[in-house]
Order: sequence, then C-alpha cells, then structure tokens
Amino acid sequence: MKDLVVTFRGLLGIDLSIFYTILAKILQASGALIIIGLISFFLTKEEQGYYYTFSSILAIQVFFELGLTSIITQYVAHEAVHIQWVTTSEVTGPPEKLSRLASILILCLKVFGILTAILFFALLIGGFLFFSNYKLVSLNVNWQFPWVIVCLSTSLMLLINPILAFLEGLGQVKEVAQLRMQQQLLTLLILVFVLTAKGGLYAQGIASLLAFCLLAGNLFFSSKKLLLINIFGHRDRWKVSYRKEIFPYHYKIALSWVSGYLIFQLFNPVLFATQGPIVAGQMGMTLAALNGVSAISMSWINTKITLFSSLIAQKKFSDLDIIFNKTVRQLTIINGSLLLVFIGILLVLEEVYLPVRSRFLPIVPTVLLCLTVFVNQFVFSWAAYLRCHKEEPFLLISVLNGIFCVISTLTLGRYFGVMGMVVGYTILTVILGGLGGIMFLLPRKKHGTNFYLLKC
Repeated sequence: MKDLVVTFRGLLGIDLSIFYTILAKILQASGALIIIGLISFFLTKEEQGYYYTFSSILAIQVFFELGLTSIITQYVAHEAVHIQWVTTSEVTGPPEKLSRLASILILCLKVFGILTAILFFALLIGGFLFFSNYKLVSLNVNWQFPWVIVCLSTSLMLLINPILAFLEGLGQVKEVAQLRMQQQLLTLLILVFVLTAKGGLYAQGIASLLAFCLLAGNLFFSSKKLLLINIFGHRDRWKVSYRKEIFPYHYKIALSWVSGYLIFQLFNPVLFATQGPIVAGQMGMTLAALNGVSAISMSWINTKITLFSSLIAQKKFSDLDIIFNKTVRQLTIINGSLLLVFIGILLVLEEVYLPVRSRFLPIVPTVLLCLTVFVNQFVFSWAAYLRCHKEEPFLLISVLNGIFCVISTLTLGRYFGVMGMVVGYTILTVILGGLGGIMFLLPRKKHGTNFYLLKC
C-alpha cells in the first residue's frame, strides 16, 4: 500500500510545497462547497448576489498591485541563487547580491505601504457609489458596514502579499504554502461560524480580517521577521533599479493583469447592474467553484515558479523543459478530472431537485465555462514559464482578450443575458488560447542552449 502511495505521488509530482498548496486549495474549494450550502440556507438570493459581487469589485486591487508580487518572487529567486543559508533567519553571500535583495525588500515595503492606503479609499468610495446606484432591486439588504470591513481587510492583505512573495523567492515555498493553508482553514472556520450565527454579509470581511491577523502574527513572531531584518541590514549601493530593470517587464505584466480583471471579474458587476443580484449570485457561485478547480490544478505550476527561475539563472534549460512538460501533464489530469466531477455533481443535484442547484447557472453555460477553464490552464502554464525568463510574449493576446471580452460582455450580456455572455467568452478563449499555443510551440529565436523564446 505504501509503495502504491509513493508511486501515485511520483506520478502526479506531489512534493511538500505542492502538498501544502493543494491542501490550501482543497480547503478553499471544499470550503467553497460548504459556504455554498450555508449561503443557500442563511442568505437570500439577493444577499448572495451582493456576496459574490463584493468579490468581483474587490478584485479591482489588480489595478494597484499590477502583478508586482509575482515579479518580486521571480527577481528574488534570480538573486537568491547566489546566497547561502547560515541559519533559518540568516543568509550570507556576495555583498552586491545581498544588497540587491535588500533593495527589493525596501521596494516592497515602500510601494505597497502607499498602495494599501490608496486601495482602501478607492474600494470604499467606489463600492458605495456602485451599490447605491443599483440598490433598487433589494432595498432591505444591509451591505454598508460589511463593505467597510471587507475593504479594510482586503487593503491590509495587499500589504502582506509582497512579503510572502519575497519569502517564496528565497526558496521558502513550502513554508509560505503551509501558512496559506492555515489561512484558508481559519477563513473557512470563521465563515462557517459567522454565517451560521446569521452574521450575513459580515462573514466575508470578518474572516478576511482575522486571516490577515494570522499572517501578520506569523511573520512578526517567527524567524521570518529576523530573516527579513537580516536581509534589510545588507542594503548598500547595489540596487535593483525599478525604472531600468523591473519596469520594462512590469508594464507588460501590468497590462496582462488588467486584461485578466476585465476577462474574469466583469461578469458579476454587469449582471448585477443589468439583471439583478440573483443572476449575479448564480454566476458568482458557479465561478467560485470553477476558480477552485483552476486554483488546485495550477498549484503544480505556481509552486515551481522559484525552481523555474533558479534553473534559468543557472542556464539549465534542459532540466527546465523536462520539469515543465511533466508538470503540465500532471496538472492537465487533475484539472480535467475535477471539471468532470463538478459537472457530474450538478447533474445529480438537478436530477434529485435539490434547492441548492438553483444557486448555480444552468448546465449549458456551466459546461461552456468548464471548457474555458480547461483551455486557460495551458495558457496560464505557458505564461508562467515565459515570465520566469522575465518576458511577457502573451501581452498582445491578453490585451486583445480583455478588450474583446469587455465588448462581448457588455453587448451580448445585455441583449442575450448570461448565455450570450458565456458563449462570447468561450469563443474568445478558444480562439486566443489556440493563438497562444501556436506562439509557444512554433520554432522561435534561440535564447541560451536549447531554449527558444518568442520576443514581443
């Protein structure tokens, strides 16, 4: 039996970093199912619409972060190749490399400290304007104070995320994944408690705020704090220049992330404004389940970003390609299997006429959305692989997808409802995903020994 487990783990490539990350995503996904049930029982359909539209509007933080946390991990990983660990809280190495690491840490603290304050007021004011303008359908929903709490907790999390990204770049992928797993568990427990206590829309904000306290406490009362102080103390004249080194790459990532918001987060607000909170809630709940599937399968790639970046810094391109191809095969199996399970569950719920089924979209648009999730896993994997080379060759595809998706969502969604919105999005995903595959697979300009990269 033990040999079978070892063989199964080897087949799927599950190490401790992936294990903790998957466990966090499983908690998130399974917790989403639990929360779906609790929302169906304790929230009205109108409140459900507010709950998921909250999440879509909160995702506007992408305009403030603009993918900088993912860049931090990659740049730190490139520099960390040259350092050695003395203890869990102390590193040593060439002064110029340690100084460059310190400059990245200082960048995190300065930039995200300012962005946190700006984000809070932007979310607070923008949310009040949006929900006040479209509140006629359900005047009895108490959303104002819950919105204030969720804005505060979301803004504070923006301050923690770059620090965790920095630690991941240093190679502490397992430790950060373990911390994220604890965060997901605490979030789930608080959501369950507040919802069952009939806390309504307060659940989202309170759970997120306590999760921030967990992460902040762990960083402050552990060796991670001493490690960051140690690196900070190595600051010197050698610096990573944002303008010269990071910005030429960051602006491409930023455009891709903004396009991602327009693609993945525009559905709920548009449906909320045009068809009301009930339909928006159905879309939100369906997307929540599918995002859980995507998050679990993409854990195979996300936990290897540091490894990919390190192999590139060492010019071990053959090893990089072998690991990447194996990883994509593994995540494809996981993604496809979970999507089939999700569709099967919905069919069973439909067959036995359980009320919770009405909280999801009908089966046809749901299947189409599943197809987009399956296609996107390849696009996301290719993009992650190329971004580790500090390149963003899919920039044009991301921007075009964002523009066309906005047009499709606003026009087809308005005249043909959810079905028109989903059909338009599916067609765009398949066409542009295929174009991305062609760009990735065609013979490209030689870069290194056996790695071929298409420049923008």
